[in-house]
Amino acid sequence: MSTKSFLFVFLTFVAFGSGIMGDEILAKNMNFKLASGDLMPLVGFGTYQIRGTELIRDVLDYALAAGYRLIDTAKVYRNEEDIGKALKELLPKYNLTRQDIWITTKLSPDDQGEIAYDSLKESIKKLDCDYVDLYLIHWPGSKMESANPNNSRLRDESWKQMTKGVKDGLARNIGVSNYLVRHLKELLANDHGVKPAVNQVEWHPHYHPQSLLDFCRQENILLQAYSSLGGTGNLNLIKDPKVKVIAEKLKRTPAQVLLKWALQQNIAIIPKARSESHVIENIDLNFTIPAEDMDILSSFSPEKYAWDPSNIA
Repeated sequence: MSTKSFLFVFLTFVAFGSGIMGDEILAKNMNFKLASGDLMPLVGFGTYQIRGTELIRDVLDYALAAGYRLIDTAKVYRNEEDIGKALKELLPKYNLTRQDIWITTKLSPDDQGEIAYDSLKESIKKLDCDYVDLYLIHWPGSKMESANPNNSRLRDESWKQMTKGVKDGLARNIGVSNYLVRHLKELLANDHGVKPAVNQVEWHPHYHPQSLLDFCRQENILLQAYSSLGGTGNLNLIKDPKVKVIAEKLKRTPAQVLLKWALQQNIAIIPKARSESHVIENIDLNFTIPAEDMDILSSFSPEKYAWDPSNIA
């Protein structure tokens, strides 16, 4: 076993205690130890397409009460300011401090390049805090363009500026989102002294490229899944007959089965929800999916639902 492989296994052991399935540990208590030494919650609360001061306040109230301690946002979600306001109000309610909460936000594709540092500062100001726990390059391209010949240069400059943010205490950890293996290899070849801690990507039983997971584990990059339930408005996963059969067998909901499928593989998740019942349901994952059912869930033909970075140079 290589040193890198051993490190990943060790960090997995730290995250899950005595067993990698982690049945004896509630999902809200599962953490992954990053290279920085920070313990990152494996189950977080996603806020994509959740906007509005009252709605953000309500869902974060549900989330904190249920035990979520990681809040995931992004500049392009246009809700950073409302999240900052809500946390200022809600943390004292639950006897929590800023240090008890993990905040992830992301660099907008429009801000790739030299202004990445200023964009980080802007997000911190909107969130009304002194630092973020994790700052991600949201997309490997600029302005969602695939043919921009400057993408590679802009990514490199963004990372350089983000490493400055780490050194200045603005971001405790930095990483990427929607990066393919080739994008990761390019970054690792010139990481300006700070390796990516996380790669947040679309990941669910209908789409889970093993080569990407293998590479991330080889490089000790935590894979964090988004669109675990198929994405907003897409019911293909939730209503998949095989998923429903497994859910009925385990006396769980299809959503819980889909989330646990990732978590049981030591993949971080950030489900989003608006209703209190769904917020609670999505973190109630203290069960085991049998191996034969894990195999079924991992056997679907690939079908991608979210953004496709394969054409980003």
